[in-house]
Amino acid sequence: MRALVPQVRDEIASLRARGLTWVDYSAAVADALATVIPFHAWCCHTVDPGTILFTGSVNRDVGCSGSWLAHHEYVIEDVNKWSFLARSGRIAGATSIDTHGDLSRSARHRSQETQGFGDELRVSLVVDDIYWGAAAFLRAADEPCFTETEVRTLARLAPSIGAGIRRALLAQPMAPNAGAPVDHGPGVVVFDEHGAPESISGAAERWIGELIEDPPPSTPSESKTVQAVAARARAIAPGTDPLELAARVRVRTRSGVWLLLYGTRLNGDSGGRTAVIIHPATPQDVAPVIALSYGLTERECHVAMHCVQGRVTKEIARALSLSPYTVQDHLKSIFDKTGVRSRGELVGQIFLDHYATRWEAPTTATPGLLVRGISPNSAVTR
Repeated sequence: MRALVPQVRDEIASLRARGLTWVDYSAAVADALATVIPFHAWCCHTVDPGTILFTGSVNRDVGCSGSWLAHHEYVIEDVNKWSFLARSGRIAGATSIDTHGDLSRSARHRSQETQGFGDELRVSLVVDDIYWGAAAFLRAADEPCFTETEVRTLARLAPSIGAGIRRALLAQPMAPNAGAPVDHGPGVVVFDEHGAPESISGAAERWIGELIEDPPPSTPSESKTVQAVAARARAIAPGTDPLELAARVRVRTRSGVWLLLYGTRLNGDSGGRTAVIIHPATPQDVAPVIALSYGLTERECHVAMHCVQGRVTKEIARALSLSPYTVQDHLKSIFDKTGVRSRGELVGQIFLDHYATRWEAPTTATPGLLVRGISPNSAVTR
């Protein structure tokens, strides 16, 4: 297996350069990984790097509902939750190893055991200390458990895989009618205190139908993205998130539209209900995700925003308290990372692909939506 790892790494690098959607990219990566780490079924999820909530999913030969996934990742404690792997720096882990050979010690495994699954190998896709996606590979109950060597191999390949997921989020839309104006208006899904759906608007159903979840949910309210937001909203203690920033995600749909989904408790409701609201995202909501997807630093993001607004170098320097030479250095780095050669290309070929309307710079940074530094040394509790 060790001899094949460099070949697989080169194949993943080649896949990154092909401009695939993240769904096609993850499927191709799974095929490449199977040559060094055999598995029976797999799944992959993209996450919002600011709130680490799911934004899309692909499942192959393993089925789980949105409510099941949200419950096991964001509500109950268990071994190898993706958020823990990302923040702890472990990156990858096998259930058999982390339960010391007793799979039944994992609540996640117990709930899947009737489906004939055995061991599970999980990996968090972290690039430059930012968490972009998660994947899991499962073996049948009668197959051998994953080994320490396989865990280490996947951990070594994870940054390369994650870099592809990050860039694939900017690929051309998946839908054949991409580019056509879409505006269903705001949508809402209401859940009871236990997370069961009570009602859903028509606009919400239509927006959910455009989310990238393959296979699609059995019902719109079972969307993995919606359920993740709802679970986070229910878990937030009253008064601890006054700006309601923790239970929200930015999602790019099949047609290329960016959406903002956010969850909130309903004030004055004794039943403890929550609602998930869905509507088109504003440019300032999405700008940090796009900038990070290209690997721009926070300072480069600010320079790019001023550049897109048509400001010349001296104006950018004055606004950001930088020297003109430093601004030029930042622009060179931005051009290199985005693959353009001029400011015009930066505006026309990069950012306007994502903003069908206008590009606005917020007067102040939107709190909580530009999150960097998911450090391997961060302290978390499992």
